[in-house]
Amino acid sequence: MDAGSLSASNANHSRCPLQEQHLQRKQSRENLDRFIPNRSAMDFDYAHYMVTEGRKGKENPSFSSPSREAYQKRLAETFNMNRTRILAFKNKPPAPVELIPKEFFSSVSHDKPVKARRHIPQTSERTLDAPDLVDDYYLNLLDWGSGNVLAIALGNTVYLWNATDGSTSELVTVDDEVGPVTSVSWAPDGRHIAIGLNNSEIQLWDSTANRQDLLTGDDSMQLRTLRGGHRMRVGSLAWNNHILTTGGMDGKILNNDVRIRDHIVENYRGHDQEVCGLKWSLSGQQLASGGNDNVLHIWDRSMASSNSATQWLHRLEEHTSAVKALAWCPFQGNLLATGGGAGDRNIKFWNTHTGACLNSVDTGSQVCALLWNKNERELLSSHGFSQNQLTLWKYPSMVKMGELNGHTSRVLFMAQSPDGCTVASAAADETLRFWNVFGTPEVAKPAPKSSCNIVIFQNPSCTSRKCERKRKAITEKKKREKMLHPGLSLSIATDSTLQGSQDYNIFSYSINGYPLHQPLQV
Repeated sequence: MDAGSLSASNANHSRCPLQEQHLQRKQSRENLDRFIPNRSAMDFDYAHYMVTEGRKGKENPSFSSPSREAYQKRLAETFNMNRTRILAFKNKPPAPVELIPKEFFSSVSHDKPVKARRHIPQTSERTLDAPDLVDDYYLNLLDWGSGNVLAIALGNTVYLWNATDGSTSELVTVDDEVGPVTSVSWAPDGRHIAIGLNNSEIQLWDSTANRQDLLTGDDSMQLRTLRGGHRMRVGSLAWNNHILTTGGMDGKILNNDVRIRDHIVENYRGHDQEVCGLKWSLSGQQLASGGNDNVLHIWDRSMASSNSATQWLHRLEEHTSAVKALAWCPFQGNLLATGGGAGDRNIKFWNTHTGACLNSVDTGSQVCALLWNKNERELLSSHGFSQNQLTLWKYPSMVKMGELNGHTSRVLFMAQSPDGCTVASAAADETLRFWNVFGTPEVAKPAPKSSCNIVIFQNPSCTSRKCERKRKAITEKKKREKMLHPGLSLSIATDSTLQGSQDYNIFSYSINGYPLHQPLQV
């Protein structure tokens, strides 16, 4: 019993340690860094279902949830996901969107210099006194000729200001019976000038004649006086080659050929009141006229003096005040800008071929004069009360680029320099101001020099030693000329003379190297 009990006790004793050992070994195995699952924790039935039946359920639409599909679709739309399979036999996937345009990657665009923004001065460059300037909206008392001489009428006197040297001279002073001067206009040659008078006459003067004759009282500078056309003052003038067009307070518009005795050759009938604006188009085929009757007329050169009741090409009545400011566009021949008086205050743009009004801008004040920039798409306007300013507009957006202030009364007249950069303005405050509003004139680039290769033509018919010596001497002459005149082209003529050209000149040399004649310009 003792033995049995001993053996039993030994067995129990042996099981306990083993159990403890087994538990300890299991605990040590669980602490090992090996991912060996416990088979008792694995669900083989569920795994077999997922491998076999679960896949079929995914592919079967009946097992899919509508809410899940809606969620996935919305998620794809939010992140702009393209669900097209790449290996599918379909069209090529769309190209990616380029956020930066290709032109920004061009090396040329980086090297191209950025054009600097032109400075628009806010003050005038020069101010001159203009005493006795007549404060009348319907007159035209300022003009700048092609000879770079500015003419201004002050009362009964016309003064000339030379913009080249800044000198001032008096052209003429008319009597009180015929004055004051109501209009001035330079001829295209920049030498002759027309002067409209209050007594309906027009005088033609030569500005380059002997000034001493004027000082002594001799009227030799006056070429002629045009009479008989108008019954009242002549407030507007416009030249078209040798034709001087005049507009009067009587509503008449006359074409005067200044070369012939009977100067009135054509007339235009259409205005009921004073004609205060006249401008020929750059082509000389169309004439624009504005009057105190608030009417703008477009006349065709071929329709002058016709017997038709509608002699004009277009009769435009959109303005509600006098139409004095007229300006033909230099870069579009059928575009005309017009400005209305204090009751209108609008700048309008017209297509003179169709008569359509393209745009109308309310400036807020009386429009006295208009000038186009010859180099840029810009328009300058002068105004009356209340700012009395000059306004620079960007065409066609008509955005204000700047305002030029300085005059204290309405700016009645404007004139543009021959180079198109400087503008002179005369106002009722009796001042004449100069503005460099349109920039600086461009300097013409010199013509490129020719760079031709040297070509020698020998006379094949001459094989003597004399000809050989001639050719050798000419070749030496050619080498010397090549060193002195780069870009030279030389040849040997059949008479054994050396001929060449450089910088558009042709010259000839004898066999001794002396020139045969003066260079011929080609």
